[in-house]
Amino acid sequence: MAIVSSATTWSMASLSSALPSPSLRPSSLRISSTFQPPKPLIIFQSFTGLTPISSDPAPPLFPFVDNGGRVFAMRHGRRVPKLNRPPDQRRALLRGLTTQLLKHGRILTTRARAKAVRKYVDKMVTLAKEGSLHKRRQALGFIYEKQIVHALFAEVPDRYGQRDGGYTRIIRTLPRRGDNAPMAYIELV
Repeated sequence: MAIVSSATTWSMASLSSALPSPSLRPSSLRISSTFQPPKPLIIFQSFTGLTPISSDPAPPLFPFVDNGGRVFAMRHGRRVPKLNRPPDQRRALLRGLTTQLLKHGRILTTRARAKAVRKYVDKMVTLAKEGSLHKRRQALGFIYEKQIVHALFAEVPDRYGQRDGGYTRIIRTLPRRGDNAPMAYIELV
């Protein structure tokens, strides 16, 4: 981190010579003898924008400004499937797919959607295995149909009681006709 400071020293004489003449100066403007010079400009060496690298202490043309903006970079390690939808539509799609899978036991969808919905179906089955009133209300808040939740909570402890995770199976199938999207069946085990 380098600190750029001004080469000139501040004094009352240099300050008053820079001000307009007293006849043009408003009466409310007073010069205080306790003038503080401005703080030196801090330049971060890690990012200096498009400025050329030089050893002189001149301020850069494009100083680094941290305005809290987002940096759009590669999404390494971010495993949230976007599914080409904004967050509210993505959540509604996953809730609908989860509801239909629990209702019918097997659905045909794209491979990306099948991989995304598997997480939520496994979570609903885990909620049903625990079986408390709080878990039932959490499932009612996610699954669209109330009867499916009650059937899920009645059936799951017998069906998946000894199984720890892996409640769904994804079976790849032929690509969709028209746009050649990779398709898959997702089913309850």
